[in-house]
This record gives sequence, structure tokens and C-alpha cells, in this order.
Amino acid sequence: MNERNERIHGVACTFRKASDVYHAAEKVRDAGWKQWDVHTPFPIHGMDQAMGLPRSPVPRLTLLGGLTGFVTGCLLTWYTNSFDYPIVVGGKPFWSVIFPFPVLYECTILFAAFGTFFGQFIFNRLPRHHHPLFDHPQFARVSDDTFMIVLEATDPNFHVDESRNFLQSLGGQEITIVRD
Repeated sequence: MNERNERIHGVACTFRKASDVYHAAEKVRDAGWKQWDVHTPFPIHGMDQAMGLPRSPVPRLTLLGGLTGFVTGCLLTWYTNSFDYPIVVGGKPFWSVIFPFPVLYECTILFAAFGTFFGQFIFNRLPRHHHPLFDHPQFARVSDDTFMIVLEATDPNFHVDESRNFLQSLGGQEITIVRD
């Protein structure tokens, strides 16, 4: 990249209807773009498939956290009742899955919530306190009535004029360069 392109985050364009941005996203995906994003005021059913995004790994971290919590709860109650404070009450065993059920359940939920929370932070690269789109004049309208596609300069397909022409061929309006 030359010095002029280093200051460019990408090229953005707006759309007026959800169906327009959906079909434009399919065309961007089919053109081979990897570093781009769609911003909408509400979720659009099927947009992840239209963008070619893989399934999120966060549910796997939630499951892993839940299993870790369950095992931790089992080990905690087993150790406490069998070794740390062994009391035989009414001839019952030192440990079974019945009496510590509330502890097992709560540990499972707690650790699953931690897995989800930290998974979101890791995979969404949070916290990001500033993004170049926050300064874009049309970006505020994305939370109201406008849809936006941004082709990022980090993509190998990116060339300012070609990207602008490509977005114009998709029916994009208000095509502008977003600077870092």
C-alpha cells in the first residue's frame, strides 16, 4: 500500500431497503471479498449466510464453560463431603448426585455464563473504544433507517476507485471513503 491508502479504512455505501443490502451482500461475497461488513438498524434473517460467515464459536465456549462448571461443582461437593467435612447423616452416602444438585446446577450456569461473556469479548475483539466508522456522517443513520456495506482497505481486492465502482454497480448510494 502506498502512503495515501494507509490512512483509508475503506469505502462505504448506503442502501435504502433490507432486500437491496441483502442481495448486495451476496454479490460482495461472490466477488471474493473477505474483509468487509454490513451494518443494519435491525437483524436481517439470513444475512450471515449472505455474507458467507461461518458459525460462531461462542456456543462451544458456553458448552465448555458449562461442562467445566458441572465438573467443578461435582469435585467441590465430593471433596467437601468425603474428605473435608465427612458426616454420615441417616446412613446416606458421603456423595451422590441428588443432594448437591443446586450447587451443580448453579456452577454449571455460572461457568457457562462466563464462557459466553468472555467468548463474546474475545471473538468480537472487545473492547474497541473507537472505530473509524463512528466519525462517518452516514453511520448514525444506520441505527435508524439506512443500511450500509463497508469494504475494508485491508482486503487484497481493495483499490479505491475499483471498490467505489463495484459498490455503485450494486446499487449503493452515498458512496464515500472512510478514513482512519
